[in-house]
Amino acid sequence: MSVQQEFAFTKADFDRVRRIVYDHAGIALSDSKQNLIYNRLSRRLRSLNFYDFNHYLTYVEGEGYDQEFTHLINAVTTNLTFFFREMHHFDYLSETLFPALLKSNAQSKKVRIWSAGCSTGEEPYSIAIVAKEAFPPDWDVQVHASDLDTNVINTAKAGVYQIESLKGVSAERVKRWFLKGSGNNEGMVKVKPELQTLIHFQQVNLMRDWPWKERFDIIFCRNVVIYFDKPTQQKLFMRYHELLSDQGYLFIGHSESLYKVSEQFKLLGKTIYQKI
Repeated sequence: MSVQQEFAFTKADFDRVRRIVYDHAGIALSDSKQNLIYNRLSRRLRSLNFYDFNHYLTYVEGEGYDQEFTHLINAVTTNLTFFFREMHHFDYLSETLFPALLKSNAQSKKVRIWSAGCSTGEEPYSIAIVAKEAFPPDWDVQVHASDLDTNVINTAKAGVYQIESLKGVSAERVKRWFLKGSGNNEGMVKVKPELQTLIHFQQVNLMRDWPWKERFDIIFCRNVVIYFDKPTQQKLFMRYHELLSDQGYLFIGHSESLYKVSEQFKLLGKTIYQKI
């Protein structure tokens, strides 16, 4: 027995959502996402008192673009992450890459890292922990963290998480870098301020102009390009290549690859690349 939907959501409506999201954010939604998109955007229709998707999408494309497009993007993107996800990347930072930068950048004592698609912040905080453990206090180390979704950026800035997100993190690191909540905050942790001062969070659309002029030593772009089609991926990795310093490093997700996407990087290990 089929369930009557609250709002009519035709294939034409879904295709219109796909076009808006692709044109403005480079995200390619597959046919299988139609029900997911309906469920998530229905909340926006109720909130704004729209009675059908046609009028809502007309609003998004017109007078409501500035304030509503962000809500639309927040609704269609999925954020799943935890601290030290894909641990081999962080082992590579601590055992190989950061020791190399301690030598190559000894004169400037400066390191710049970008976490692109940082979600709720677990990735950049994990990077910051390893950096704090590796570099002396007089080094200028900055982690720039960005996402298109303003909701997750706000969560990341707050730095408060369910303790379950620390599964697999050593007790020593938990004690050193996190504050455990008590009372009403039982079961929660907060990252220590010294980590937060290392990270600069901001909203960035990867398909638009980027706010940085100086080059990065390392870029993390993990589990982001799975949303993009091949032409969009090719453009994005070309721009990453331009923004990386000579011999700079690029980290991508475990299900991603640069095969037939870019020949400007050489593979060093599991989804770890270096600029050619």
